[in-house]
Amino acid sequence: MSDIYPSRTDGDAAIIARQDPVVYGAGEYTQALSDKQINNYEDNGFLVLEDVFDQTEVNKLQAEVERLSTDPEIAKLKEAVIEPDSNAVRSVFRVHELSGVMDKLSRDPRLLHVARQILGSEVYIHQSRVNLKPGFNGKEFYWHSDFETWHVEDGMPNMRALSCSILLTDNNACNGPLMLVPGSHTQFISCVGETPDKNYEKSLRQQEVGVPDPISLKLLVDQGGIEAVTAKAGSVIFFDCNTMHGSAGNISPWSRSNAFFVYNSVENMLKEPKYGLEPRPEYIAARKNIVALDPV
Repeated sequence: MSDIYPSRTDGDAAIIARQDPVVYGAGEYTQALSDKQINNYEDNGFLVLEDVFDQTEVNKLQAEVERLSTDPEIAKLKEAVIEPDSNAVRSVFRVHELSGVMDKLSRDPRLLHVARQILGSEVYIHQSRVNLKPGFNGKEFYWHSDFETWHVEDGMPNMRALSCSILLTDNNACNGPLMLVPGSHTQFISCVGETPDKNYEKSLRQQEVGVPDPISLKLLVDQGGIEAVTAKAGSVIFFDCNTMHGSAGNISPWSRSNAFFVYNSVENMLKEPKYGLEPRPEYIAARKNIVALDPV
């Protein structure tokens, strides 16, 4: 069968209409979100829930992120990604296996049941990480659709995954908050450029392959605009795997950090990557011992 979402071929950039549902099973698999919230997610490609975690919970999570990002033993692991022009930790991957606190967080019913409701099935962790954007020199994350990378480099067949970002610091207009393009999840941007071997070794620090061309990006933004999510610590952002998003650098004094879980449907297991690429490491894209998550 031909690929319904071709990308990084020898062709030009293209905008392809989404072929998959946004909310599976009419959102009836479980009850976590209201009909209005489900409709907002389906229309915009994301949903912001404020005050999901209280200050005591946030403090505990902040302390765990501090431990993960400063532990010299973790810094030696491939899971620790360093900023491209410094020794600062940019991200730590596979945190649901490196940390009992993060494992419990990934299974928290306030997160897990939302993912199950939207995806219409049981789910597992495709990828987990904590992202750090320190004050004064936190680097940007350029515009991209996660699904484009997961489809090409991981072999994720369909758009049946979502990302969950738990804000562990206040996100304001100045410290590089997540920016999303409402409605962009309904269009797949086929990107240009061949994927280098082991592209992840560079792309996790600074993504250059699998990013939208300026014309396609402008068309999406002209249609939907850009929404920068400003919210307090303890809030949660759920966004579809194909929603175009990015964040600017942080030159403010205020750091920005978040815990990040990608929930994938157990009915959307990874296949072989495209174009003969080698599968990315397990800490980036889980393939082995996949088990549906039970709530804690």
